[in-house]
Amino acid sequence: MGENMTFNTKYFGKIDLDDSKVITFTNGLFGFEQYKTFALLYDSESGERPTIQWLQSTDEETLALPVMIPTIVMPEYNPIVEEGLLESIGDWNEDTISVLVTLTVPADIKNMTTNMKAPIIINTASMKGCQVVAENTDYQIKYGIYSILEAAKKAKEDN
Repeated sequence: MGENMTFNTKYFGKIDLDDSKVITFTNGLFGFEQYKTFALLYDSESGERPTIQWLQSTDEETLALPVMIPTIVMPEYNPIVEEGLLESIGDWNEDTISVLVTLTVPADIKNMTTNMKAPIIINTASMKGCQVVAENTDYQIKYGIYSILEAAKKAKEDN
């Protein structure tokens, strides 16, 4: 077990977290390069991981990016990334890699999009992460997902 760290967040209040749960982004995230440490938070009554989680900065309480696992809305998602870009996360394999994409949620939720072009890659063994640009030419920066999520929710309710 690591040590506990406490930090403030705008949306979740004061968080007390084992520091082994903190993800270090050596190069920061696009647009937020100065922030290096984040934690993955989610608000869940049921105890199971919700579709949308928050990548919360441990240094800046107002910086929380909504993120999700891309395969929820694009099952075949497989970003092609130059190997060198993943050096900062250490040695990884398929079991220790976690891929997330950021969401943009405008006032009209029907226009919600994910950025499939710039995935966040996390090595769950080293707890290091990086954001990269996928070389896949068909991956969009603004990929509309509202209808996909609604259809998935309806399918779940029908079962």
